[in-house]
Amino acid sequence: MFLLFMFIICCDLEGIFVPEIWIKLAEATGIDELKLTTRDEPDYDKLMKNRLKILREKHITLKNIQKITEEMDLLTGAKEFMSWIRSVSQVVVLTDNYEEFLNSLLKKLDYPLCFCHHLETDEKGFISKYRLITKDMKRKAVQSFKNLNYDVIAVGDSYNDIKMLKEAKHGFLFRPPNNVKEEFPEFPVINEYSEFRKLLENHLGISEN
Repeated sequence: MFLLFMFIICCDLEGIFVPEIWIKLAEATGIDELKLTTRDEPDYDKLMKNRLKILREKHITLKNIQKITEEMDLLTGAKEFMSWIRSVSQVVVLTDNYEEFLNSLLKKLDYPLCFCHHLETDEKGFISKYRLITKDMKRKAVQSFKNLNYDVIAVGDSYNDIKMLKEAKHGFLFRPPNNVKEEFPEFPVINEYSEFRKLLENHLGISEN
């Protein structure tokens, strides 16, 4: 194999390499309202404001959440697949989650380059505000890579990935929910890492031989 520097693979994190973090939080805390994700709600600001309201009402602090995320595992095969991608191309994780949630999970992936957002807490440790590094970050990141003459392959699974997929040279959905798959039939769907690998080998023009 050889490393193809003029390609960048841009991947969402949740649903691609790790489970949906908010669903895991909902399961761990018993708060069903937290199960709503970007797979269900396209308005990210509305989704986050509701999440922060619920966390405060239920007395869930950032430290409580970090204890849960530290115990989370990667999706089966995710670490090996990430290692393979990094051996053949540049890869960037673009996620609308937060650095304060992700450190332990990124460690398990051997710290790929990750663009994410940030949280603020109050004196009691409750999350008081979320700060986007920039609005529409995923699409803008892909656009910036294109401006540097990179070809971008983008992979996601949710409403907040669609602009990124549209901006990329090639966009794909990985294990999307039916509502996203049905609304955006223009994006090919892949369900297994083996399919994902074959797809990338095809577009990157590489093989094992």
